[in-house]
Parts: sequence; structure tokens; C-alpha cells
Amino acid sequence: MIKIDVEKGYYLFKLDDILHNTKTSINKVMRETNTDFKVIKRIISGELEKLDVSVLARLCDYFDCKLDNIVEYIPNDDKH
Repeated sequence: MIKIDVEKGYYLFKLDDILHNTKTSINKVMRETNTDFKVIKRIISGELEKLDVSVLARLCDYFDCKLDNIVEYIPNDDKH
């Protein structure tokens, strides 16, 4: 799981955990979801500028999970 801090909270990128827990390779996901290898690597590492909802939908369908199982936004507790 990768934590990326942003101004008012942070994102948790969890795809690596899903791959590990399901014993699924990036190459298999890439082939079976028709998703570019670099895109999958960026979602795993959190090193991306925007999230493509069609890619996230394909991953959710493939792993039969919800979006927050792949990436989750957690706001800071302070409301200032």
C-alpha cells in the first residue's frame, strides 16, 4: 500500500496489495484488462497525475471489488 499526501488528506493506492493477495501478475492483469503496463505500474506506485475512470472500472470488474479497494482518499481530521 502506498500513501500519497495531498493538501487536505492523502490517497492510499492498494493495487499492489490486491495483486499480492490474489497472486496475480501485472502482466496477466495487463493482458486480461487491456490496460497498458505503465498505467498499472503508476496506479501501484501512486505516481500519476490523473485517474482514468475507465481503467479503474476495468480493474474493479476484473478483481470484483469496489473503487476504494484500489484507491482511497482519506481527508485530514482537522476541518480548518
